[in-house]
Amino acid sequence: MAERLAFAKRTAEMAGALAMEYFHQRDRLTVEAKRNPQDLVSEADRAVEKLIRERIAAAFADDGILGEEFGLELGVSGLTWVIDPIDGTSPFLNGMPNWCVSMGACIDGEPVLGVIAAPCFNECYSALRGGGATLNGVSIRVTSTLDLRTGVVGLGSNDRVTPAAAARIVESLFEIGGSFVRNGSGALMLAYVAAGRLVGYAEPSMNAWDCMAGYCLVTEAGGTVLPFPQNGLREPARVLAAAPASYAELEQISAVAPE
Repeated sequence: MAERLAFAKRTAEMAGALAMEYFHQRDRLTVEAKRNPQDLVSEADRAVEKLIRERIAAAFADDGILGEEFGLELGVSGLTWVIDPIDGTSPFLNGMPNWCVSMGACIDGEPVLGVIAAPCFNECYSALRGGGATLNGVSIRVTSTLDLRTGVVGLGSNDRVTPAAAARIVESLFEIGGSFVRNGSGALMLAYVAAGRLVGYAEPSMNAWDCMAGYCLVTEAGGTVLPFPQNGLREPARVLAAAPASYAELEQISAVAPE
């Protein structure tokens, strides 16, 4: 696993460098809409995922791979890589820095490795089950001093959640005097929870490739997460991560059903 972590860090940084090349020429990219006009995919997403898949296949041919753009390739090792080549495609295409490369790995649905590279910030988050979490090689921990009233919560939503349901989460947070941010990248906001920048993160419906790496980071940084369904890596589910002291309250505030 230590070998895989080192490999994932190198690969995520290479993928991030390729994504940055596309980022600097984003006005010339071919872009398509998927489920709706806000759910976008570009040639950059596909090229970056192809790079990651090719490197995994060459280094760990028996591992499975689940990626946002090219789906699931079954493996025989028992380990499945779960990758999002560019999480935050909308910020990416609009020239904002809030995007990242997310590489997670799981065994029996449980996250065991996570690497999130944010090239615009020169940051690389990494974690290995039982080995702690780091940011650019320095250990990180979830916040032990801030709560939902004194810190900031990350929120996410999409077209699988009704506008009214998403608004109820915001309203409930405001009612207790809390504050929130939504930067367009759920994976990056999960990394911020691990680093103690956000108290927690909640999204009623999220894909495994958006959260698997972040879940490993948060857990290894001392946080609490809502388990992602072990038999449903290919289906979206509710995602919740927070510092332990704030988890139960954020779970109650964010308890709305997807559409």
